[in-house]
Parts: sequence; C-alpha cells; structure tokens
Amino acid sequence: MKDNYNKTKPILIEFNRIGSLDLGFLSIAQGEKIPFDVKRLFWTYFTPEEIVRGRHAHFETEMILLAMSGRIIVNTEMPDGKKDSFILDRPNIGVYLPKLCWHTMLYQHNAVQLVIASREYNELDYIRSYDDFLKLSL
Repeated sequence: MKDNYNKTKPILIEFNRIGSLDLGFLSIAQGEKIPFDVKRLFWTYFTPEEIVRGRHAHFETEMILLAMSGRIIVNTEMPDGKKDSFILDRPNIGVYLPKLCWHTMLYQHNAVQLVIASREYNELDYIRSYDDFLKLSL
C-alpha cells in the first residue's frame, strides 16, 4: 500500500482495533498503514486549550497525527488552496499529512498527541511563515 498511497492530500487513516470494552483495546501501526518509513516519534501533552500549535508546513516530512487521549482539531491547507478540518478523538484514527501541508492544531487540555514522522528533525525542513507557504501555490 505504501507505493499506491495517495500522498497529495491529508486523509484519515484507521488503524485496526483489537479487543473489547470489558478487556480494553490494542491498535497497531505497522506495514501498509504507514505510507512512509518511520524516522521519528514525538508527542505533545498538557497544551492549553487557547494555544494554537503547528502553524507550519514541511518541505519533505510526512506525518501521521493521532490523539492518544482527548480531542484534537487539525486544520490543514495544501498549496492549491484546498482546506480540510479533522477531529481526532479516537486513538485508532489518525490523519496523514503529506509534505507541503500547512497545519494547525487545537487541543483539549487533556489531549495527548502522538506524531509519527518520515524524517528526523531538521529546522531547514520547516516552512514557518504562512506568507512563504502561500508563495508555493504561485
């Protein structure tokens, strides 16, 4: 599935959920569900609800964002102007962000976000200015 994955727009990815309400659940992120080789994992937590995080895009990095607990609203914009909004509130549903995807996140205070990334951290990969991002579509 990695080779056939549509990497041009943000989409929801549903990871398998194994278990039951009385025993609990397990979800697995591996193989065909991850459209890139994983190079980095990081997580955010205790983000105040009035803070908007993200506010950037990446030249090369692809990511999957998951709300491991709580609710996260992810707003995206692609260089062609296409905008989407995703609500992450189940730990087995993530949103895939392709490269060049401007994104912002709003968190419930108790939300824990896990990010699966295709590249190691590199400051030069970031597009931090929205004006610079808009120039990509020209």
